[in-house]
Amino acid sequence: MLLYECQLEFHDNLFYETRTLGRLYETGRLLHNIALCYALGLAQTPFYHSDDVPRYDAELAAVNEAGIYVTPAGALDIHYVISTFKYGAEQNYAMMAKSNRNVPTYGRAKEIGVNSRFRFLVLAEQPVKFPDWIRMGIWLSKARLMVSAPHELRLVHQRRTETIRAVPLNPADLPAGASVNVFDLVSMRPTSLIENAELHAESWWVWTDAGGTNYLPAGMRHNVLGLRG
Repeated sequence: MLLYECQLEFHDNLFYETRTLGRLYETGRLLHNIALCYALGLAQTPFYHSDDVPRYDAELAAVNEAGIYVTPAGALDIHYVISTFKYGAEQNYAMMAKSNRNVPTYGRAKEIGVNSRFRFLVLAEQPVKFPDWIRMGIWLSKARLMVSAPHELRLVHQRRTETIRAVPLNPADLPAGASVNVFDLVSMRPTSLIENAELHAESWWVWTDAGGTNYLPAGMRHNVLGLRG
């Protein structure tokens, strides 16, 4: 198994709605691994959906079959900007009634700012070719992707408890038999993520870098069966 360390540097403001506070639409501080799969081109979705409902289970099945797993991304350097927007519905006809007025929709968006950087990991059974640039978020914001040379992972079958701080995790993707003891919950769509998770698992992927020895539970897959968005 190969492990790629990936960094994203945004060249546009990034916006996706994590929560709404009145007229403030806030972008979260993590990037979901489902969104990263689509941004990397590992998963594809049709341009048109007749019912406008995501089909993550079918579209991410090919990623699992290829033996690829993408973790969520945590921030290395993040800052925010506040943008104000106001727009009205486009009028294609005119009525003379005095009560027919264009009432605008308005609000403020808390966006991740230019030059913010994120880190995530990609586990793959075979070498993966990555794009140099990707786009993410509602505005299709442009980001530069930098990928390190792959690490060769070592599989250790040993029941043990480890605290994972290198990257956030998607608890829905954990292997059967793994249990989470302590964690920080980050609420977001389509599924919540966890940070600083203390995990108990049967098998582990292990590698060493400049920061020391690192662990990830073996057997993680994009578990999106039945998830509708």
